[in-house]
Amino acid sequence: MPALPDSPLPPVPSDSTDLPPSSAVTIRPLRDASELDLFRSLPYTLNEEIDADLAAGRRRLPWMWVALREGRVVARAAWWARAAGDEPLLLDVFDLEDPEVPEGFERPEGPGGRGTVDSVPDAVPVSGTAGEASAAARVEVGAALLRAATARLFPGPGGSARLPGCSRFLSPGWRADPAESRAVRERVAALELTGARPLVERLRLQWQPGAGRVPAPSDRLSFRPAGPRAEFVELMAAVLDGTLDAHSRQELAGKAPRRCAEEQYDGELARYASPREWWRTATLPDGEPVGFVVPARNAYGPIIAYIGVLPAHRGAGLVSDILGEGTRVLAAAGAPRIRASTDVGNTPMARAFERAGYATFQRQLDLTWQS
Repeated sequence: MPALPDSPLPPVPSDSTDLPPSSAVTIRPLRDASELDLFRSLPYTLNEEIDADLAAGRRRLPWMWVALREGRVVARAAWWARAAGDEPLLLDVFDLEDPEVPEGFERPEGPGGRGTVDSVPDAVPVSGTAGEASAAARVEVGAALLRAATARLFPGPGGSARLPGCSRFLSPGWRADPAESRAVRERVAALELTGARPLVERLRLQWQPGAGRVPAPSDRLSFRPAGPRAEFVELMAAVLDGTLDAHSRQELAGKAPRRCAEEQYDGELARYASPREWWRTATLPDGEPVGFVVPARNAYGPIIAYIGVLPAHRGAGLVSDILGEGTRVLAAAGAPRIRASTDVGNTPMARAFERAGYATFQRQLDLTWQS
């Protein structure tokens, strides 16, 4: 993945588990829904989705943790699942207190606010730093929070290798923003103290009817509805050969392509509530498959869930034709916007999205505890 900004953090011992002694920091999960505003006292784009995710079972209060100093949230973490009843799939909220709180931003009082820290059963007290914390101290608080939460949520053998990955949304120009780049460095440093490593940076892309034209139908390919599971899994396994996708490459390091394809099909694609009739297999005029696209709707809106070109047909720009078909399917269904993502390093795919009128509205930094 592209390198993080060069500005170094103050050195933090790699085996650090204790924070500099001073005023107490307490680490614990949320007690009940009355503390949701306390949890949201640190700003992030996913704050607005928390209530709906809780109602749908994609989040649970025991999966939402805070580090508190004098009732103030100085770090927080939360895990997300694809559906109710699933185990946590992703650490998608992890924040450290910003040393420069925006003017006019007020932290909540009342239940779960100031003065309530020590009354919580099973809270984990750790040492902390009073006053204006240094970057190193913020990093250590974040690492302590992650260690306490993961020990409770993911007990048992396997060490950090069993932990779900971490994903963070960033602004498109985050490297040029001193405050955001500093916050990224600090979060990554805290995650690295627990064994995580950056995996990949991704582009988050969006197409909107008013901003981009609907791509014209392909004059090179034909499209038919996706075949049965066995046929589609075979195509999915085939496109993994030579893939540029970092997550797929990580999976392939420990599993056969067909197993990777089966797990993605059953664990993700088949679980979308949107019509499977939207899925398309792309073929040459003689019927030979060259790739596929999975237009879908997840819990948050229409997406291009998966797109692939078979190795023998790469290099001819067919991915643009296939993406165009997926975009047309969703546009015809009345999608107010379509979102997708691809690795920064997957240049052919990124260029295809750009040609199709998709704009980068965010970036995404993914980390993993997998070896």
